[in-house]
Amino acid sequence: MSSIVLRSRIISKACRSKIINRRVYSSEAVSSSSSSNPSKETIIASQSILSDHSAPPPPPPPPPAALEVAPEVSGRKSWSFLKYGLIASITGAVGYTGYLSYKCSYEEIEQKAKALRAAANYTPSEDASDVDKYRGLLYSAAMTVPAKALEAYLDLRRLVEENVLEFTEPTSDKLLPDLHPAEQHVFTLVLDLNETLLYTDWKRERGWRTFKRPGVDAFLEHLAKFYEIVVYSDQMNMYVDPVCERLDPNHFIRYRLSRGATKYQNGKHYRDLSKLNRDPAKILYLSAHAFDTSLQPENCVPIKPYKLESEDTALLDLIPFLEYVARNSPADIRKVLQSYERQDIAKEFLERSKDYQRRMQEQRQQGRFWRR
Repeated sequence: MSSIVLRSRIISKACRSKIINRRVYSSEAVSSSSSSNPSKETIIASQSILSDHSAPPPPPPPPPAALEVAPEVSGRKSWSFLKYGLIASITGAVGYTGYLSYKCSYEEIEQKAKALRAAANYTPSEDASDVDKYRGLLYSAAMTVPAKALEAYLDLRRLVEENVLEFTEPTSDKLLPDLHPAEQHVFTLVLDLNETLLYTDWKRERGWRTFKRPGVDAFLEHLAKFYEIVVYSDQMNMYVDPVCERLDPNHFIRYRLSRGATKYQNGKHYRDLSKLNRDPAKILYLSAHAFDTSLQPENCVPIKPYKLESEDTALLDLIPFLEYVARNSPADIRKVLQSYERQDIAKEFLERSKDYQRRMQEQRQQGRFWRR
């Protein structure tokens, strides 16, 4: 590198001395021959000086990459703007569609879509001016695209809701066959399985085991004389059928309903008693989780959950109340259950029965006193 710098300095000094010497020679020539042709010598001298000077090199042309930077950057910015704008539009449309699906029902959206359809089918009157007709044509064309999009959304939502209903709604609007005319006065006793009639437990050394609640056999045998007994569980059919076969070998349970007959709502399977094809005023739903698993709390009869207690008598304690209801046939069982205000029905019924007997005994004693 140092040798290159030294060489360039020597060359520049040599050129400079050569130019000075030529200038000196040209000036002497001019002074000696100025009388003959001064203008020509001056021109020749200037040309020789100019020819000796090395013209400064032109600036190097920009590389091809530099020439293409500006258009490429602008193209990238345009594409990025278009891409993110498209993503934002799709995201907004999907979000608004989800909001409509959550907030509004199909019928509500259908009602709101009428105005958009009318705008898309707008036609100006015949006596309107050309300007009004042109405006109406533009307005109708502008509303056609949103109207078509809304129509496609409604068709898709209707198809989705029809498929979803197969999994969230009971399999039929009439889960039980029609009641025989001779049994129209009979009440329907709906029973849950888990922690009501039995308890299922799992341990590593023995796996799954199902335990029958104390008093189940006597409970079913006695109440089958007064009630139409139905098991309504949120378990799968492959579990309900074999369990009921072992639980009720004498077939006191008339019908069995499993998960397919429940209503799936808010992540839970609910018993929808309105689908039983029975008079709601004559339905009792007995469960350890009655108010949490039924859509009709006014028909619920709560019972203490069974947790493998050896001295459990909850089922047997309920027999007097259920037999009293079946024998007296109240017009609406919902009003009777409402009077207990979600209390322990077996215990409260026993207290009311004792109070009733005490009052009846007092009346009989007063009647004997007046006869004397």
